[in-house]
Amino acid sequence: MRGNSKSPQEERRSAAASSSRRERREEDIAIIGGGIIGICAATLLCEAGRSVTVFDRTGICEETSSGNAAAFAFSDVLPMAHKGMVKQLPKWLADPLGPLAIPPAYLPKLLPWLIRFWRAGAAGHYEASLAAQAGMMKLAEAEWMGLLDRSGTRPMLREEGSLELYESEAEFRASLPGWAERERFGIDFRHVESGQMAALQPGLAPRFVKGTFVPGWKTVADPKLLGKAVWAHAERLGAAFEQARVERVEAGANGATIVLADGSRRTAKKLLIAAGAWSHLLARNLGDRIPLEAERGYNTTLPVSAFDVKRQLIFSGHGFVITPLETGLRIGGAVELAGIERPPNFARSKAMLEKAKRFLPGLDPCGGREWMGFRPSLPDSLPVIGRAKAPNVFYAFGHGHLGLTQAAATARLIRDLVLGQTPPLDLNPFRARRF
Repeated sequence: MRGNSKSPQEERRSAAASSSRRERREEDIAIIGGGIIGICAATLLCEAGRSVTVFDRTGICEETSSGNAAAFAFSDVLPMAHKGMVKQLPKWLADPLGPLAIPPAYLPKLLPWLIRFWRAGAAGHYEASLAAQAGMMKLAEAEWMGLLDRSGTRPMLREEGSLELYESEAEFRASLPGWAERERFGIDFRHVESGQMAALQPGLAPRFVKGTFVPGWKTVADPKLLGKAVWAHAERLGAAFEQARVERVEAGANGATIVLADGSRRTAKKLLIAAGAWSHLLARNLGDRIPLEAERGYNTTLPVSAFDVKRQLIFSGHGFVITPLETGLRIGGAVELAGIERPPNFARSKAMLEKAKRFLPGLDPCGGREWMGFRPSLPDSLPVIGRAKAPNVFYAFGHGHLGLTQAAATARLIRDLVLGQTPPLDLNPFRARRF
């Protein structure tokens, strides 16, 4: 007697039957993308009683969402095109390891995006972009606080504020218009002199003459761990995950079809594309051409013992931050506009680490772990949130540096759209066809 064991022939028949069942399976809601945007959307939809399956090629929060700077940047309401970035471009581009780099060979492909970015900085677009971003941030803070409580992850929140640092009076004065705009939206901050900064961060180099402390700035203990903990909450509510590479998507009047790399197909009544820097490639399958670029961000995570950093330190003139995490000290940021195909240039991580050693004398640079991720960015710094041209398909991508910050707000907006409810924000600034 073989008990419950199966012959090789029976095993093959069973596997074939299982494959056939998977081939025929129809999802209620399918989400492509297991990053922080996708899993927050899955969570809110599951909380509303819907059945959700997330598809991702690697896992839950294993790619860009795993290595970000861990900030809930609710006060960061200024779109990138309005932060003086255009004026800084010539200086930054002259330094291949500086805050912004564009490989010369990639420039022709990038040029249309850069032109749109330059246009987005025009005065005529300013108020609309600022208001849209400020509305998103207000909703994001409220939605994240609720989600942290419901998922039991509130202990992972850190509320020590942030300290932005300036190396000259001129750099400080250049920041003042931006702070005035934040003040319009009720964001609390205070400027501090060099003699006061030691109380906020001991051990700073004397090169910093002024700073700005933002008490409401928040960070999380570790973005990857937070994402996985939120997903555990979604799983308790019935969310499912399938590790698979999506090749293309199709849509019809009755739903959508996901075609996987192995040739199998999954159908769903509704589909959300939240695949980060790859989302526009799938949107193109549906007739939507969206000018998304990948901002490649780099960091080095040192051991916790490397330096006693009290709160997130922001070096805006150099385009990077230092964040104390539960799992290490993360030094990273900067922007490399080079697409998704080129290999990483970890000389950029090393350049930021060298600067960090000058800014924090006594920093131990040993034992670091280098990383690179793709920030999905649109020229006007606003994400795409809303319906696709195709029926029953929704988009949630293009958050740039603010994916973690705006994930819960995006999830709320998507949930309301899927359920046929009125979203709390005007979605016109975020529509896919605004370009």
